[in-house]
Amino acid sequence: MSSSQPVPRPDAQSPLAQWLTYLESIHGRPIDMGLDRVRIVAQRLQLEIGAVTIVVGGTNGKGSTCAMLESILLCAGYKVGLYTSPHLLDFNERARINGEPAADAALAEQFTAVDAARGDISLTYFELTTLAILRLFSQAGLDVVVLEVGLGGRLDAVNIVGADCAIVTSVDLDHMEWLGEDREKIGWEKAHIYRPGRPAICADPVPPQSLLDHAEAIGADLWRFGRDYNYSGDKQQWSYGGRGQRRNALAYPALRGANQLLNASAALAALEALRDRLPVPQQAVRLGLLQVQLPGRFQILPGRPAVILDVAHNPHAAAVLADNLDNMGFYPYTHAVFGMLNDKDVDGVLAKLGDRVDHWYCTGLPGPRGLSGEALAERLRARGVQEGKDSSIQAYADPATAFAAAQERAGEGDRILVFGSFLTVAGVLASMRAAKAARAG
Repeated sequence: MSSSQPVPRPDAQSPLAQWLTYLESIHGRPIDMGLDRVRIVAQRLQLEIGAVTIVVGGTNGKGSTCAMLESILLCAGYKVGLYTSPHLLDFNERARINGEPAADAALAEQFTAVDAARGDISLTYFELTTLAILRLFSQAGLDVVVLEVGLGGRLDAVNIVGADCAIVTSVDLDHMEWLGEDREKIGWEKAHIYRPGRPAICADPVPPQSLLDHAEAIGADLWRFGRDYNYSGDKQQWSYGGRGQRRNALAYPALRGANQLLNASAALAALEALRDRLPVPQQAVRLGLLQVQLPGRFQILPGRPAVILDVAHNPHAAAVLADNLDNMGFYPYTHAVFGMLNDKDVDGVLAKLGDRVDHWYCTGLPGPRGLSGEALAERLRARGVQEGKDSSIQAYADPATAFAAAQERAGEGDRILVFGSFLTVAGVLASMRAAKAARAG
């Protein structure tokens, strides 16, 4: 909305949707890196979490690691707050207390308080909502809070919190216009969630030197995968080994994919590092890993044809997705509903998937960053993807239309892959929810 037509300020009784529209309108840029403005408002709010805090950053694997920590800690009997972003369908997904999304009224109350405290300080949507959710957690009597970094680390609003333990899951190329053009620069940004004298978990098997140097320079207690902790496993079970703790005969995480043991072992390293403050029995680890859920991360829906939802949107995630697809067994045809944003490495993602897709359903995505379906189709053709009797490239206006076309064409023994962006997966999930509601009505 233009500045000549300002969105009116809601009040605590206003619907959540009205608040979110207002919050999107109050800052000139959707991303405005820096902590000064956020820190001032946090001080005005006298924001103190008052719980053991774990901050999780990284290029890929953040959401999975956060979900496993939440699930294990809940099974251990702790009161847990979990903050993640972005959401897939409902904003409330970003703030979970004891496994349940925050209520609309609770969020509106916090938005009202933060908006009042900011005065004439301009905050982005992400900054204000982060402060609101932190304030919600500070008032909820929690034992432990798990916070996912939104972008980078050093200048992300989550980094106003001094983590009792910080995890960097992986460092790869994404958000390069904000974080730098190579792994060394990106690793330096992400390493700034580490704190002096506190556990700093690094799950990247080959971390950038810049991350190691920063951890050493500030005196963080660096736990490196392969040096301070590790995992081993066979087809039935796996084991974690840390500095002074072993956890044997563990069930594989309910989250699918070859990379999930790397994420799970990082979560267990964090819990080992915090075990004097947050003791976690073995049974809680077993149950937590068996029960963990996270929509959109190599999520395979029940039924036929198989439908796989994956928010993979950078080359590193696409490489993991390709491995996971290879491990699924044989399918006559793979149909891909594919949508991406224009600031992502489309060619890098396509290069990792190779020739695993037979029929492409390229979808446009909303907003100024969304690529059109036609633009994506042209990128595929430019890469030499062939079209014929057993292969095709088609363009669609939105994910729901593309998914409907894939469902129409796919045989019962085929698989439909939905990937490329949170918005792609969210669009398909929203269409499925609408279809379910229509059937129920």
